[in-house]
Amino acid sequence: MIKNEMRKIIEKAVKGVSSGDGPILVEIPKDIKNGDYSTNIALALSKKLGKNPVEIAKEIVGSIKKPEFLENIEVAAPGFINFYLSKEVFVENVEGILKDKNFGKNPSSRTRGVHYGASNNLKNQKVIIEYTDPNILKEFHIGHLMSNAIGESLSRILEFSGAKIKRVCYQSDVGLGIAKAVFGKMQQPDLLWQSAYVLGTKMYDEDATAKEAITKLNKKIFERSDKAVNKVYDEGKKWSLAHFEKIYRKLGTKFDSFIFESEVAPAGKKTVEKGLLKGIFETGEKGAIVFKGENYGLHTRVFINSEGLPTYEAKELALAKIKYDTYRYDQSVIITGNEVNEYFKVLMAAMSQIFPDLCKKTTHIGHGMMRLPEGKMSSRTGNIVTFEFLLREVEKLVAKKVADRDMPQQEKEKMTENVAMGAIKYSILRQSIGSDIIYDFEKSISFEGDSGPYLQYSYARANSVLRKAKQETVKASLKKVPVKIGQLEKMMWHFPEVIEKAGAESQPHIIVLYLTELAREFNNYYAHNKIVDTTDEFSPYNVALTQAFSLIMKNGLWLLGIEAPEKM
Repeated sequence: MIKNEMRKIIEKAVKGVSSGDGPILVEIPKDIKNGDYSTNIALALSKKLGKNPVEIAKEIVGSIKKPEFLENIEVAAPGFINFYLSKEVFVENVEGILKDKNFGKNPSSRTRGVHYGASNNLKNQKVIIEYTDPNILKEFHIGHLMSNAIGESLSRILEFSGAKIKRVCYQSDVGLGIAKAVFGKMQQPDLLWQSAYVLGTKMYDEDATAKEAITKLNKKIFERSDKAVNKVYDEGKKWSLAHFEKIYRKLGTKFDSFIFESEVAPAGKKTVEKGLLKGIFETGEKGAIVFKGENYGLHTRVFINSEGLPTYEAKELALAKIKYDTYRYDQSVIITGNEVNEYFKVLMAAMSQIFPDLCKKTTHIGHGMMRLPEGKMSSRTGNIVTFEFLLREVEKLVAKKVADRDMPQQEKEKMTENVAMGAIKYSILRQSIGSDIIYDFEKSISFEGDSGPYLQYSYARANSVLRKAKQETVKASLKKVPVKIGQLEKMMWHFPEVIEKAGAESQPHIIVLYLTELAREFNNYYAHNKIVDTTDEFSPYNVALTQAFSLIMKNGLWLLGIEAPEKM
């Protein structure tokens, strides 16, 4: 990669100026006027050497023998060194993009290796990613949607970089929340499961007799000791899993395995009991077993409650071991809402004592919350925003925008769903993972920019141009290249680096921002050039650029889990 070659060139040049250690940063400048790459090494050395950074920069540049892939090297105040790649580099890159053997096909684990932007940077790395994690007998809400969109995108980014990915969904099917739902259903069998949960929660909070009954019911469900309870529970679990599977298909996620709390609970209890004997855990109030997080600057949490049942914490310990025994991973990534960040710190502290090697391989990523303008949701009170509700509302808005499109109704309905889904996923992935989101309905469906539909529309526009080129028999070619190349070619060059950075930082928004800028540049190019023109000797080149752009957009949208419609 040229970026790495440039770093080596700078390292060699710096040795003639200073024997200083430290990493040399070679970055893409925010302002395109400042070259294709830039380094601040002169600024970093100025304090150590006690010299003006501009003078240091000039010394470094003076000792560089300019390679063929560089057109120019400049020093800019207050001490940056800016590098400009040669025209040939960008033209050759476009040629490489067009040689993609899977042009027009969706990237996938089977074809990843020959797609533009794909790499083997993580070859032979086995990564297990756990995300979504809904609770049975409760609604699939927008918190689960957040986890799914982020987890699926990260899975695809790492997969595109050569890693072997296993997608796992860990679903809660036992515990007090489940018992509340079953209790509510047994009181009023005609209630929907979410309403039954709300009823059970209300009775648990307000009625001491009901609270005691639900506590006992929780143990019965865990031990499967009551046939009547099992019947209600099993019917509810079967319905929930079938419902979730329909949602996963809509979201474009196919999990490799599903793990349930009930499966890991016994192992979790044994793990904690063994840890108690080793002094890792302590006995707390009413016989509960706790982990004293204060010893690690954290807080105490219960791992086995006074009823002798393992809590979420104990189950998570067993889950880490079960995952590893099933799939000998090099890295385990867990994606949840950031409201459990502090809980995970205690869990990781306990894991560092129980399974130190697995703890080192485990990364927890806490994402922000999504809210509608009306405010925060709560499943306890029934005030939740479901995935289906959000999708339905966005689809209504999209349907109005595309009502005048001339296409078959079935095709229009499919496009509406894809665009609505693209709008939602873009809104989730457009900012850093830890940030909260207030969903803006109108902005999310805009075709004008900074939205999923804008990216999809830009891709569809490029494909419309390519269809026209085919009709007028203008074939993509790089035989005749304009004297000057534009910003579009330069931006396309950086796509592989963008993917690498997004994967290294676990931040899909890096790809979102890049694709949005790239689409904006293409639309600017489209506005100022007649791409298909049989009288223009550079028309084949323009078509080649359009084809290269469409390929990058398709690959980029796939990495975000967003459909790339051929027509809009």
